[in-house]
Order: sequence, then C-alpha cells, then structure tokens
Amino acid sequence: MRTLIVIAHPDADSLTHRVAEQLRESLGTDRASIAPLAQEEFDPGFTLADRDLYLGKRQPGADVVAEQNRLDGATDVVLVFPVYWWSMPALLKGWIDRVFVSGWAFDVDDNGRIVPRLGRLRMHLLPVSGTAGESFDRHGYARSFSTQIENGIVDYCGMRRGVTAFVYDSESEDSLATGRSVESAVGAIVGSIGERAAVVH
Repeated sequence: MRTLIVIAHPDADSLTHRVAEQLRESLGTDRASIAPLAQEEFDPGFTLADRDLYLGKRQPGADVVAEQNRLDGATDVVLVFPVYWWSMPALLKGWIDRVFVSGWAFDVDDNGRIVPRLGRLRMHLLPVSGTAGESFDRHGYARSFSTQIENGIVDYCGMRRGVTAFVYDSESEDSLATGRSVESAVGAIVGSIGERAAVVH
C-alpha cells in the first residue's frame, strides 16, 4: 500500500503543509510520500501543447509523464489544499487538467462514451478552509464542492472515493480547536487507508 500526498500551497510553512506532514508521519514515511507541487515548480498552465495532447496530436511531455508515474506507483492519493473561492487552487486544478488526460485517466470508445481507467486508485480529499463548516452547508457549497470534485473528477476517471475530511476555521485564533480539527481530518484518512490495507493483507 503506497499513498501519494499531493500538496498545493506556495508557503512551505503553511498549515496545509503541516497537515500533510502530519498525515505522512501518521501513515508511516515508508508507506507515504509527498508531492509539493508549488515547491517542485509544477507548471499548471494548459498550453497549446496540452491541447494537442488532448487531440491526440502529440505524446505527453516529461513533466506530465513524471506525475503519471508517481500516481501509477500509488494505491491511495490524498489531495491536501487550501480552499480558494469554495474550490481548489489553480495550481491543483491545473495539475489535474494537465495530468489526468485521455489515454491515461480515461479513454473514449468508438461510440463516444467515456471509459474510466483509474479504478486502481482511491482518492481522498483534505481541504483546509478558513470558513466554518456551517457556511458550506448553509450556502450549498458542500454540495457543489462534492459535485465538482468527487463527481466531476474522481468518479469521471473511475477512481474509488476515499474520505473527504475538511479542516474548518483554519484561521481561527483558537489553536486548540484548529489542532482538534486537524487531528480529526488526519485520523479519518489514516483510518480509511488502514482499513483498506488490513483487507488487502
């Protein structure tokens, strides 16, 4: 069982990074690795080359292949990211746009139907939000978040849904409450991955 923890935050001292490190340590450094997209300077810009790849006119570039290879070596993937405008940062969305491409994440059959290809992976989400959970529910953002990411990305590529565990009120001055929220989110994902490992073995 291998877990790839993907981080999308420019500040290596951020709570997002600390949460990801805590998750990796809880899973065991021999079983989990971190992909810090900003610090590795992954380019999220979707260019004409990416468009040509989508149209089948070229092969993926080395940077895209490297990300696909990392994912191919994992059984579980955890996206750890700050919530920007009720969704994921542009860096993470661009990573998905460029890496989760046809021919690798999915195929299109002769009838134009999507054939998912990533059933070997289970995707977990660990969003870090400065907003209270009640706001997500009250304004309908929780549902739209699930529709956009869980339905629109995870299900579309055939990945199995893991745990979605928010850290809410991340900018609160109550450090104890924030710590409890982090422990809860990390524990939920570790528990889910651990349960799966027990079944596999």
